[in-house]
Amino acid sequence: MVKIHRFLAAGALAFAALAAQAAVAGEEVAYKIVAVDGLDIFYREAGPANAPTVLLLHGFPSSSHMFRNLIPDLAAQYHVIAPDYPGFGYSSAPAVSQFDYSFAKLADVIEGFTEKLGLTSYVLYMQDYGGPVGIRLAIKHPERVRAIVVQNAVVSIEGWDPVNTAPLQAYWKERNAETEKPVHDIITAEGTRWQYVTGEPRADLVSPDSWTSDQRGLDRPGNDRIQLELLYQYRDNVANYPKWQQFLTELQPPMLITWGKNDPVFTVAGMEKFKALVPNAEVHVLDGGHFALEAHEPEIAAAMLDFLARLPATQ
Repeated sequence: MVKIHRFLAAGALAFAALAAQAAVAGEEVAYKIVAVDGLDIFYREAGPANAPTVLLLHGFPSSSHMFRNLIPDLAAQYHVIAPDYPGFGYSSAPAVSQFDYSFAKLADVIEGFTEKLGLTSYVLYMQDYGGPVGIRLAIKHPERVRAIVVQNAVVSIEGWDPVNTAPLQAYWKERNAETEKPVHDIITAEGTRWQYVTGEPRADLVSPDSWTSDQRGLDRPGNDRIQLELLYQYRDNVANYPKWQQFLTELQPPMLITWGKNDPVFTVAGMEKFKALVPNAEVHVLDGGHFALEAHEPEIAAAMLDFLARLPATQ
C-alpha cells in the first residue's frame, strides 16, 4: 500500500513537472528573422501559434526589446509577435539613400511582415511610433483588427507637449543645420535616457538595459541619418490626424488605454482624445512616463490580460 502511495505521489510530481515545463515552453521567446521586400525583419515570437495573436508595435527609439518583460506574461495564453522596424533593433537598416524612411513605408513593411507570417487577425499594441504604424495598418485591414491597445501614442496635436516638442515642430517648418541640432540631441545618450526616466517617480525601477540597448542601435554608423529622417517625416503623421480620428470614430474598436500620465512628450490630452473618439475605451492611468512599460509592466500586463479575456472569441 505504501509503495502504491509512493508511486501515485511520484506520478503526481512527474505530471506537475511536465505541466510546468509545458507552461514554460509556451512562454519561451523565439528570436527570428523573415525577409520582407528585400529586408531582414527581426521579430520576437512566443505563445501557442493557434492562440489569438497580439501584435506589439514599438516606439522610438526602441525596438521589440521594449517588450522583453511583457511578452512572457502574455504568451501563456496568446500568440505574441513583436517586430523591429527597418532601422531599429536587429532588422535591416539600409542607408537613407537606399530606403524610403517614411511612416507609410514602415507600415507597408509591417503589412508585408504580417502577411509573410499569415497573420489575419490580431490585437494591436501601439506605443509612440507604433501609433502611426499601427493606425495605417488598421486602415488597410480593419477586418483584421480585433482590438487596439494604446500606450502613450497620439492621433492629435493636442496630445503633444508644446515645450518639449517645440524643436521638432521647428524642424518640420524649416529643415536646416540650425533646426536639426536640437533634434539631433534627442538621439544622444542623454536624450535617450531622458525619454525613459523623465516623469517616472520610481526611476530606480527602469532598467539601464532599456536606454543603453536603444543607444547601441542609434550609435551605429549612419543610423543618426535614419532617425533624423523619420523624425522629419513625422510631420506627415500630424497631417493625417484628422483622417485617423475619423477612422477610429467610425470603426469603434474595442480599446484599452494604458497611459503614463507624466509623459514629457505626449500629454494626458492625447489620452483624452482617444477616449473622446472611442467612448467605450477602457482607460488605466499610470503614475509613469513615456515608457511606462518599464516600471509598470505588471500593471499593464494585468490590464491587458483582463481586457483580452473579455474580447469576443476569434472565428
